[in-house]
Amino acid sequence: MSSKNYYETLGVQKNASQDEIKKAFRKLAHEHHPDKTGGDDKKFKEASEAYSVLSDEKKRQQYDTFGSADASGFGGGQGGGFGGFDFSGFSQGGNQEFDLGDIFGEFFGGGRGGGRRERTPRGSDISIDIELTFKESIFGVEKDIHLNTMSQCEHCKGTGGEPKSEIVTCGKCHGDGTIRETKNSIFGAFATQKTCPDCNGLGKIPKEKCKVCHGHTVVRKEHSLKVKIPSGIENGEMVRLSGAGETAPHGTTGDLYIRAHVKPHKEIQKEGSNLVMKLPVRLTEALLGGERLIETLDGSLTLKIPAGVHFGEILRLKERGVPTDGRRRGDLLVHIEIELPKKISKSAAKLIEELKKEGM
Repeated sequence: MSSKNYYETLGVQKNASQDEIKKAFRKLAHEHHPDKTGGDDKKFKEASEAYSVLSDEKKRQQYDTFGSADASGFGGGQGGGFGGFDFSGFSQGGNQEFDLGDIFGEFFGGGRGGGRRERTPRGSDISIDIELTFKESIFGVEKDIHLNTMSQCEHCKGTGGEPKSEIVTCGKCHGDGTIRETKNSIFGAFATQKTCPDCNGLGKIPKEKCKVCHGHTVVRKEHSLKVKIPSGIENGEMVRLSGAGETAPHGTTGDLYIRAHVKPHKEIQKEGSNLVMKLPVRLTEALLGGERLIETLDGSLTLKIPAGVHFGEILRLKERGVPTDGRRRGDLLVHIEIELPKKISKSAAKLIEELKKEGM
């Protein structure tokens, strides 16, 4: 059993919804991302590992049942089966390693439940990287993704046979779906049983194999898909598309993971649901007030500068920040920086002296 508690890692309850799990991960990813000042690469990786398991219903069910995202271990881990003995370094007749779990599965008929259970093959997951502008990351965007993957054969629709081909009994396993072989092991010779490679355990095959995939049910092909990137995505955050990965022969399809790389903006930064920018103002503007045209992600906006504004004061433009729930947005926070002139003219110096006499 895995010693890692993925629920504790994300800080959620065991009955947490997928939405709660996603929100918890996004919060931790934002807090610990290694590209951020004070980020923690180890905690970021731990959160990513926990999210990759708990966000996948099949992996989560397997983890809840066996305590691990990989339930291939025999006897449930330490303390079960063979008293926690580690067979990982065991070898047969020299340095050739073998999987003792496979031998036990064959020797005892497939583990839990008595009968041998074959898992449906699952295609590999795919991970790709995309580059986003800062504005795209804030408002979200739809991107065209081009992939070259093993996908279901369109000619046979994944059956492996020519359209309208007769389905017949498999000649290799004679309809049983499995074949038996004799193997030698450290325990002696014994019969093993495995899935028939011709029919993939179905017991039946098309009489005429597909001319395109030659019975494999999948072919490699290029295809495109539109991906909706959510608003407010962080640099390094991943979007998962279930069932958009590689398709396994006679099996299911893996997932597609899209990692976002966000280009920084030269003036604006993101802080939670707010956007932050600095605005240098002249001394006279700070004293007398005025209006300034500023460039934001929403275009040009007029900002009113109140008279007597202080250095470091924050002017707030409501709902000009990051969209949060589709109906409202965060704010745009403008940090005032007062620019003092390095040189002043004689006439300006006289005016400042007059102000000084007035106690300003």
